[in-house]
Amino acid sequence: MQDVALGPWAKSFPASSWGMTQREFLAAEPRLSAFATPLLTIDRPSTINNVAVMADWLVERGLEIAPHGKTTMAPQLWQQLLDGGAWGITLATAWQVQLARSFGVRRIILANELIDPVALHWLGVELADPAFEFTCWVDSLEVVALMRAGLAGAARPVDVVIELGSGRTGAASVTDALAIAAAVDAAPELRLVGVGGYEGSAGSTRSTADTDAVRSYLDRIVAVHDALQWSVKPLVTAGGSAYFDLVAERLGPLVGRATVVLRSGAYQLHDEGFYRGITPLPGLRSAMHGWARVLSRPEPGLAILDGGKRDFPYDLDLPATTYGPLAKLNDQHGYLPLAEALEAPRVGDVLRLALSHPCTAFDKWKLIPVLDDVEGDDPRVVDLVRTWF
Repeated sequence: MQDVALGPWAKSFPASSWGMTQREFLAAEPRLSAFATPLLTIDRPSTINNVAVMADWLVERGLEIAPHGKTTMAPQLWQQLLDGGAWGITLATAWQVQLARSFGVRRIILANELIDPVALHWLGVELADPAFEFTCWVDSLEVVALMRAGLAGAARPVDVVIELGSGRTGAASVTDALAIAAAVDAAPELRLVGVGGYEGSAGSTRSTADTDAVRSYLDRIVAVHDALQWSVKPLVTAGGSAYFDLVAERLGPLVGRATVVLRSGAYQLHDEGFYRGITPLPGLRSAMHGWARVLSRPEPGLAILDGGKRDFPYDLDLPATTYGPLAKLNDQHGYLPLAEALEAPRVGDVLRLALSHPCTAFDKWKLIPVLDDVEGDDPRVVDLVRTWF
């Protein structure tokens, strides 16, 4: 992608870059100050730190990780994870799997049911590549039947994991899961390789009630694993970015008998909001930052910024500044309340924004500058990350 020409499609890039290839633009060593606002940036040292911190944590516990690629939809960042020791990449839709395959990703977990006949036909053909390792969820007898119909003529059986429900998709009970396993065993188009699910639907805080609910859910995954006879070393998988310590606690004892794979994805970028508050892993740093300019000071206690919902995530926490959090966002404006202060921001000042939830930050940007050090006076842009949404 380094030879793709820049243009107005690259939001907030300087007009002087239009017509240059990305390689040519980077060779000129551009600085942050060359970009317009609003802007989203990635801090390279923080991503390197975060990947290494998680890798060390996993090695200590004998766990594997297939980070969720939907967080960034950026193959460059997926490759950083794989180079850092990731077992594979997790994705959420068949189209995302197709994109990953086009970039050469060989081991993929589709953390979802796959019943679309068009996608199943593509998968059946793609499995002719013996190096392609693919696993997806099944959570009902209906899904088993639809997969069997859609995989007629497939190159080889599809590996599937029984998904346990926790408020979203997934089998409702251990008994249901065992019935689904029996149906998979009777299906030549499928091969049962494990059990798993997503514990994040069972809680959203570190309260005792939520952590107990998460543990109870994970224990049901273990119960299904223990109730089945495995012809292969099973894959046991769970773990979003909030409770992976509890996954290690509950599923970790299976290491040796099973390959235990986390699917956390947000740790690579982390944030300064929801995940900073709930992560069990010290040492992670936010690698994503917003930049917005004070557009107006319509009254003494208010500044209007030139970035809004089209630019920054807002589903968990609103962006925040050193003056405090924003009160609300419009499509292209942010409202920053100001207490009486001697040095309130002036019209034209550029503010760095602390953001929450990387999964809803990257989908607003097609090309994102990577900085050499976000704490520098005018950081140098050392790479460009393309997203695919």
